[in-house]
Amino acid sequence: MGDFTIRALRVSVVEGTGDGGDYFQKAAGHWLIDTEIANPMSGHPAYKARRTSWGIGVLGSIVVEITTDAGVTGVATGFGGPPAAWLIHHHFRRFLIGADARQINRIWDQMFRASMPYGRKGLPVAAISAVDLALWDLVGKQRGEPVVNLIGGRCHDEIRFYCTGPDAAAIKGMGFWGAKVPLPHGPADGEEGIIRNLAFLAAHREAVGPGFPLMVDCYMALTVPYAIELARRAAPLDIHWWEEVLHPDDLEGFALLRQAHPQVKWTTGEHEYTRYGFRRLIEGRQIDVLQPDVMWVGGLTALLQIAAHAAAYDLPVIPHGSGPYSHHYVASQPAPPLCEYVAASADGGSILPVFGALFTGEEMPQDGKLRFSDAPGFGMALSDTARLRVVE
Repeated sequence: MGDFTIRALRVSVVEGTGDGGDYFQKAAGHWLIDTEIANPMSGHPAYKARRTSWGIGVLGSIVVEITTDAGVTGVATGFGGPPAAWLIHHHFRRFLIGADARQINRIWDQMFRASMPYGRKGLPVAAISAVDLALWDLVGKQRGEPVVNLIGGRCHDEIRFYCTGPDAAAIKGMGFWGAKVPLPHGPADGEEGIIRNLAFLAAHREAVGPGFPLMVDCYMALTVPYAIELARRAAPLDIHWWEEVLHPDDLEGFALLRQAHPQVKWTTGEHEYTRYGFRRLIEGRQIDVLQPDVMWVGGLTALLQIAAHAAAYDLPVIPHGSGPYSHHYVASQPAPPLCEYVAASADGGSILPVFGALFTGEEMPQDGKLRFSDAPGFGMALSDTARLRVVE
């Protein structure tokens, strides 16, 4: 298997639009409805027109490459752009060069503890995530095994997907288990916005018919009273779950939602970080499904910590997006193998690589399902055409 000692670290900023781990850095007109997605900035008229107007994709994607003395390289992408790349190159490299790549838990702990003075959530943890994923990829490639084998092995040879996109009928037509659509309007739009939201959701329910799981992504845009009222009036539409309706830190708000609608499924976690951020979500039992993003939460190492805690409460963990990084986790768990695919195409009606043209070997769902290969690591390699700018 060779020497696992890390001898080189290279961090790059991705310069190709639409490539890499930043979901939001897409070409203009993504999903063709950039003007109608409720979001945390919806209450500010100057920034309501387009998500990109308030800078959602300004940071961009990064690539981390870690090489051992044996000449094997692990690679991963993430988000955070130049600031995240700077942190990795100038700060976290001290915990990598000369270390044994198999000591992932120790390296993670060192990076996290060393970064606490300037951030325990957000950008620093996203940077840690990219390093962590590159380490898992490296160890898998050097051992000649897929990452799923390193985290307990497969419980499932096939996983199924729901798809997040603008057209529930198109999603059903592509064979997905269910569809999640973005809510168009928030509290700033008042009663008229609620009426339009209900009409929007009713149209999607009519298009997919009864029984097909239909979920709603509220993207941290709502308030407790608004969410309670919207869920009440949408009850006849049989919404499978309401996602991220509140600010991530409003844990008391989620308790009020549970109290008002105990039969409704509430999900969140996409914008939460590390095992510490998820502890109260898990122990409070206000949430029906946890949705950490493995590229944001602290990497696969953090996701496994969260999953172990959630398992003691029989609380499902269905990761947000993240392509193959999530696939390996889902396949390793005894829970029903359900994963999210975020439609990467401009119209949301076709299957494209989550990471664009950055990698070769990215496995994608077909007919809403994916059967695993035995490709080592996460099964991906940098494309020869990847446009990268190395951070010095």
